[in-house]
Amino acid sequence: MVLDRTSSPAIHDAVTFDYKLPPINNTHLDNGLPLHWLDAGVQDVVQIDWMFPAGLWYEQKPSVAHATAALLKNGTSQHTSEQIHEALEFYGAQLKVNAGNDYATITLYALTKHLPALLPMVYEIITDATFPAHETEIHKHNAIQRLAVNLRQCEFVANQRIDALLFGPTHPYGRFSKKENIAALQRDDLFTFYHTHYHLASARIFMAGKVTEKEVALINSVFGRSLGEVREVKKDTFAAPPMGERIHMVNNDPNGVQGAVRIGRLFPNRHHPDYTPMVVLNTLFGGYFGSRLMSNIREDKGYTYGIYSSLSPEVNGGSFVIHTETGRDVVAPAIKEVYHEMEALCNEPASEDELLLVKNFLLGGLLADLDGPFSILQRWRTLILNGFTEDYFNNNIHIYKSVTAKELQLLAQKYFDPADFYEVVVV
Repeated sequence: MVLDRTSSPAIHDAVTFDYKLPPINNTHLDNGLPLHWLDAGVQDVVQIDWMFPAGLWYEQKPSVAHATAALLKNGTSQHTSEQIHEALEFYGAQLKVNAGNDYATITLYALTKHLPALLPMVYEIITDATFPAHETEIHKHNAIQRLAVNLRQCEFVANQRIDALLFGPTHPYGRFSKKENIAALQRDDLFTFYHTHYHLASARIFMAGKVTEKEVALINSVFGRSLGEVREVKKDTFAAPPMGERIHMVNNDPNGVQGAVRIGRLFPNRHHPDYTPMVVLNTLFGGYFGSRLMSNIREDKGYTYGIYSSLSPEVNGGSFVIHTETGRDVVAPAIKEVYHEMEALCNEPASEDELLLVKNFLLGGLLADLDGPFSILQRWRTLILNGFTEDYFNNNIHIYKSVTAKELQLLAQKYFDPADFYEVVVV
């Protein structure tokens, strides 16, 4: 076939495309552990995630979840921290451990051919971490120093304050690190949290890349052995406090030239029917570079280099927050314009052209997410951990394509009441 290079190809809107989430394989290891895997790669690389109920929600002592995650790969009874890191470097692999609000994730990136050498090491780290005393003290010292540096940054303090206001300072989603909490951590605290929340019996394993039944069998040979005694994982319940004083001003840097602004409210998580259409409204309002907030407050007024709004859905709740940094002298006008844009969306539906642009941006980004095995795995991981199936993904696509400007206006009227928002300004 000879290409006709005298005419340009047809341009298609992203809303006209069909979207299909590649299927994932769901199986169980010999000991009953769930394994979710997909073969969607062309390169000989693999990503494996081990998910544990070991996030901030499960802390019995402040700061212990982050400390446990940070020190998990810093020594076992068989290998020192140096030996573990040297082995990872030798095989060109990455092993990351992160504690989020709800889950802790251990992620391995490696060449598929090196899995026979690397998987036993990961198993050893998960089941035999020792948290050496000197490593624990080094972590505490570094964490305190890092916190001191961060607390001088207005945007860091603003993020802390808005979460504490929305959820409450004792709520896992609103609680933030304090020097005294880090200093009070003991090695035994890490052991207790580790043995309770990193037990393999509570793990879920996700794998993607260039993988086949051979790699599944390899995972089973290492992680499918007997689980041993299982400790009960207790999950406390927390409630956000009633709405308090809305506006908060914090003087953090007397020599600073700009202020960090956060305007936020609680918002339901992915299980609520308003969540998916709110993704579209958020994109229109402040979710991308061409949004209402950017067009007005950055492009027209010149108050900031960037302003965004975002949804943060968690397992046990969520929030909607506008965030920006502006010059000290224009903090108040910038905040005024944020509420002006909220009011505009409440009073008048967006034009069809603007809504089409937003939908194309949103769905175009989704096309990129479905292009690689690791991003596809992330989509599936979110669905599975929230108890959803592929139907939830398909329904979201339908809503992204079909939601109307009028429906978004009604949604704005429901959630864009200024009385429901906290304001935090840190200067």
